Amino acid sequence: MPATAYQGASAFGRSVLSLRRDHQVHSMESAHEGTSQELELEAFQRQVAEGFNDLAAADSDQLLSIPWIHKLLDVFLSCQEQFKSIVCKNKGFLNKSAADRYVMEYFERSVKALDVCNAIRDGIELVRQWQKQLEIVYYALDNQRSIGEGQIRRSMKALIDLAIGMLDEKESNSGFAHRNRSFGRNNAQKDHNSLGQFRSLSWSVSRNWSAAKQLQAFGQNLVAPKANEIIATNGLAVAVFTMSYVLYFVMWTLVAAIPCQDRGLQTHFHVTRQFIWAAPLLSLHERILDESRKRERRSACGLLREISKIEKCAHHMNELTDTIHFPLSKEKEGEMKQRVQELGQVYYGLKDGLGPLELQVREVFHRIVRSRTEGLDSIG
Repeated sequence: MPATAYQGASAFGRSVLSLRRDHQVHSMESAHEGTSQELELEAFQRQVAEGFNDLAAADSDQLLSIPWIHKLLDVFLSCQEQFKSIVCKNKGFLNKSAADRYVMEYFERSVKALDVCNAIRDGIELVRQWQKQLEIVYYALDNQRSIGEGQIRRSMKALIDLAIGMLDEKESNSGFAHRNRSFGRNNAQKDHNSLGQFRSLSWSVSRNWSAAKQLQAFGQNLVAPKANEIIATNGLAVAVFTMSYVLYFVMWTLVAAIPCQDRGLQTHFHVTRQFIWAAPLLSLHERILDESRKRERRSACGLLREISKIEKCAHHMNELTDTIHFPLSKEKEGEMKQRVQELGQVYYGLKDGLGPLELQVREVFHRIVRSRTEGLDSIG
């Protein structure tokens, strides 16, 4: 991180906490406590800024990929741990009305984040179903001495099922107002392998739940603390506001990347650049919105880089199989094997990445629950 950014962090910490110190009794003990508190809050601001600067350094091919989402969740988990430490060290201030209100508002927002985590885990499982269709295609065509009509028919059926599954998700998301949890159930009775059957039986959020509305509620009244609130909370309001914004941005990004119910991305982030983490966070927000505006991504099930790769591979394979005549020429067989290798790379990327990503989302869920429980105990 550039030296100027660290200087900005230090200046920010001094400007915020000097408000509190001006209202303290200038004893040696209070001066020591003030210095310690100042350093801790500065360190937290710096930690958040470093995390988002690292995320913002990703190029366009890395942004919104599974490895990048891993890094995003790592940033959240490390910030959450530091925030929990700050709250625990300020238990004496939590019983004061100003600090109590700020912390309780954060815990209310964290409950909304739990619903988002549940929806995201469903979305990851849906992508895993698409991965299984790629697996059928890959193993039907890979390592074959010669590709016959049987392998082509099997792979074409899997590609059709994949296309239907992804199209159903796009249509169900765009037509959310008419959505029902029994989506796909009639088809499932006809075909137990239907991807619609998975979707109809797996939702862990209510059928009326909306990611867009949840994010909108999340951002309501999320404003930077005023000078008198910073003083009244011993600076704790600054840490709570910062952690609230980290949580808000992380949940918004997960909704942007991964298929979930009623994905709406038109969320506004209002944060002053007085905070050193604001610039990289706002930059990432704009880059993700730019990604969603691209013509080929406007109707996407999710902006996850790997979902785009699934669509491209499936499109290329469909184009190729539509032009195949038997017996295959050596040229066509060579082209088919090249496409199969490309599809295999996407398949193995999903196979290796989705499991750890799901576990990490689960860890975020449990960490939020533990933090809220411990925080409420501190207040009580």
